[in-house]
Amino acid sequence: MNRAFSRKRDKSWMHTPETLSKHFIAYNAKFLGRTEVEQPKGTEIVRDAVRKLKFSRHIKKSEGQKTPKVELQISIYGVKILEPKTKEIVHNCQLHRISFCADDKTDKRIFTFICKDSESNKHLCYVFDSEKCAEEITLTIGQAFDLAYRKFLESGGKDVETRKQLAGLQRRIQELETENTELKCKVQDLENRLLMTDVSYSPTDSATPQSPSTDIFDMIPFSSISPESTTPTRNGTPPPPTPIRSDDETKKDLFGAEPFDPFCCAAGDFPPDIQSRLDEMQRQRWRGSKWD
Repeated sequence: MNRAFSRKRDKSWMHTPETLSKHFIAYNAKFLGRTEVEQPKGTEIVRDAVRKLKFSRHIKKSEGQKTPKVELQISIYGVKILEPKTKEIVHNCQLHRISFCADDKTDKRIFTFICKDSESNKHLCYVFDSEKCAEEITLTIGQAFDLAYRKFLESGGKDVETRKQLAGLQRRIQELETENTELKCKVQDLENRLLMTDVSYSPTDSATPQSPSTDIFDMIPFSSISPESTTPTRNGTPPPPTPIRSDDETKKDLFGAEPFDPFCCAAGDFPPDIQSRLDEMQRQRWRGSKWD
């Protein structure tokens, strides 16, 4: 890491090594924002970034937006940027990714550092405003670098590699948690759809007897198996069953009398004068048929 503007070679470190190694140093500042830069270091690079973010912040201030306050937690593992009230981490800049840190001698409230983003691999310049602690914050970050480098030499580089692996595992855990949440939402959606399908289906519908189909005249088709069931009804009342008649009953007329045949009657069934007249008519009929 390169330090610019404020590093005094004869100035001693401000904090004990144990504080930065086992804990962290906290500072409050205003966060002007971050912007992408082309190079990982350079005085002119950070000056252009500061000028750009100051102009953007001036526009937002004219629109009524205040510059957000943040809390910086500095240790040998990096610089964490937190929301001061909720302590929610806004940005976590690992120390081995920070390539440049500086405070501005032309504006003693401003300090910056450049960090390489772990996801996009872009170099981002972070700009802060601290009225009283800009130089102190810059020196604290420099001290954290110095202690981290000493620890790196003592461990032979294993400690840095371990932190890299740990950071990779943490990202993977976060990805798996996000994927798990999405799968839970999909399962819940499928369960809701199945529940709606079960509610819309009623088993009584399948048990309802269907009425027999009718033709175009709304008549029930004729069935030779059960003629009584196919006979149309009147006013909803089924017709009476058809009576079965014997051979003797079929020989009688509508009034229950046997049919009259004057030529098949036996003698003595009629009075003598009528019988003689009938005999005469029968003889005439026989003569006529004979001459014909």
